[in-house]
Amino acid sequence: MNLEKQLDLAPPTHSPAPPPPRQRRATGRLALLALLVVGAGGGGAWWWTHRPPPLPAGILASNGRLEMDEIDIQTKFAGRVKEIMVDEGDAVRPGQVLARMDVADLNAELARAEAMIAQAEQTIAQGRADLVQAGTTVTLMQREVARTTTLLPKGFATQQTLDQQRQQLDAGTAGAHSVEARIQAAEASRDAARQDAALVSVNIADNTLVAPKTGLIQYRLANLGEVLPAGGKVYTLLDTHYAYMDVFLPTEEAGLAQPGREARIVLDARPGHALPAHVVFLADQNQFTPKMVETRTERDKLMFRVRVRVDEAALATGAVQAGLPGIAYIRADPAATWPDVARTAP
Repeated sequence: MNLEKQLDLAPPTHSPAPPPPRQRRATGRLALLALLVVGAGGGGAWWWTHRPPPLPAGILASNGRLEMDEIDIQTKFAGRVKEIMVDEGDAVRPGQVLARMDVADLNAELARAEAMIAQAEQTIAQGRADLVQAGTTVTLMQREVARTTTLLPKGFATQQTLDQQRQQLDAGTAGAHSVEARIQAAEASRDAARQDAALVSVNIADNTLVAPKTGLIQYRLANLGEVLPAGGKVYTLLDTHYAYMDVFLPTEEAGLAQPGREARIVLDARPGHALPAHVVFLADQNQFTPKMVETRTERDKLMFRVRVRVDEAALATGAVQAGLPGIAYIRADPAATWPDVARTAP
């Protein structure tokens, strides 16, 4: 009995009841808010310590990508690729042979044109010999007519003989004119054949693809033995003597980036080297900024395209590579001081 009383009087051993759901949600919100405050403070501190220094007065800057003009090396006629001389990444010089197309059919046309030239030359030579003979005959007939004309009044010749001689003279003269016409026709045929041969020779030369200027082979688009249509691409050549960066500036800055302004390009891959450049183009109409270009303003804001070209002397250093992103700095004020990042030039 005493044990039962002790059990009845013992305090309960179960855990206290959990807080209501509303209190739990409030506590979670406070914890999340505390984390956001701490994160924002840390991010702000990192940005403050790593933020880029402000640009000096009179200096404009915008992001872009270094580009070079692309030149497509294409076939003029349909044909088969016979030789491939260079590959991707090769540096080429003006006039260097890059590829050759099969020209067996053109060689046959050239041989036919040359044969026609030889035949016309032979016809001309034969005609000139015939013309000499016809001229001799005409001269003889002229003398006979003159002699008979002198003898006719004296009774030593008849009118019939004179008429016959005059008829023969007319026939000889007509024959000489016919030979002359035949020579002229042969000469015209020879000249036409020469033009055909010259045209075929030009077409044969055009089937040898050469580099139009100094550059770098970016793509090889055809293989040996491949049949290409007229205008088929064989290579894409980068013009290494024309490197530029197109950047976009808002209205208040674009008006200061006039062509001829000095500029510097700093590539992300070479932060310690600033490429000397200058502004060569300012668009006369504003446009939407392409999505691939990062700017300081909103993307839907109208901007002006500005082209900054790398100076020729900087291209010889080999530090220029198409496709690399970077920042173009433009000195709108000739007296402005370059920022530290744009002061070092190779």
